[in-house]
Amino acid sequence: MSKNAFITIVGRPNAGKSSLLNALIGEKVAAVSSKPQTTRTKITGVLTEGETQYVFIDTPGMHKSRDKLSDHMIKAINNSVSSIDCALLVVDATKKPNEAEKSLLSTTLSSKTPAILVVNKIDLVTNKEDLIPVIAEYSALHDFKAVIPISALEKDGIDIIMDTIAAYAVEGPHYFPDDKFTDQPERVIVSEIIREKLLELLSDEVPHGIAVDIETMSEHDNKYGEGVLDIGAVIYCERESHKGIVIGKGGSMLKRAGQLARHDLESFFMIKTNLQLWVKVKEGWRNREGLIKNFGLSSD
Repeated sequence: MSKNAFITIVGRPNAGKSSLLNALIGEKVAAVSSKPQTTRTKITGVLTEGETQYVFIDTPGMHKSRDKLSDHMIKAINNSVSSIDCALLVVDATKKPNEAEKSLLSTTLSSKTPAILVVNKIDLVTNKEDLIPVIAEYSALHDFKAVIPISALEKDGIDIIMDTIAAYAVEGPHYFPDDKFTDQPERVIVSEIIREKLLELLSDEVPHGIAVDIETMSEHDNKYGEGVLDIGAVIYCERESHKGIVIGKGGSMLKRAGQLARHDLESFFMIKTNLQLWVKVKEGWRNREGLIKNFGLSSD
């Protein structure tokens, strides 16, 4: 008898939602960065274990809207908690509830959807007794079905999450092939990997004004008969001054980002990769619906 479970992952920016998604399915499908709002759209991870298929939906971090892109990110969060079997609220073990989390718990998660409190980053807490007041504050806000302390980075507690959510699987078909681990097109995965490297390398004010568009992606055999993946990507900035920062002195920043991205791409696709990057300016693209849609960031 086949079963399925749709699980959404929600929480404040930089709580570790994408790290948790990657740890749960054992593959890197979501960009991970120490900077907030790394995830801009709903990214789905799929894990099939025996008769049960788990579909995890990673969402953007909860935040106040500042532009049209933010509007789409917030809409993606609200859409992700409808018609699901369980929600995982991922919180930072070192922080107390903020207003965005309180709002989510009083509105979006106030339905009959079962919610599990996942207290992440316990590896940063030296005295584990310090977790007690944090858990107590969150538990006072919502009737969680379970509270699970974890470290997504160290994959500590992932097995407990899987054992807990297994109870919410329902009888039904597998919606994805059993060997598939994401619904994201390859071009989206490539753009996410490139953007992740830029997030790691750039100063705080630049990354959120960046979008990556994969213009070309094809394979060919080199003179030795080895397969090579050719990728051409354009990095769009909102300001001319940001373009210079992304390129770096003598092209050093762009070269470094390309090297790091190429390493991950070759590991992901298991093929030699030729990555070409260009940088262009699209002023105010985060407030331009057409460009948001073109970059694949629309919630519609």
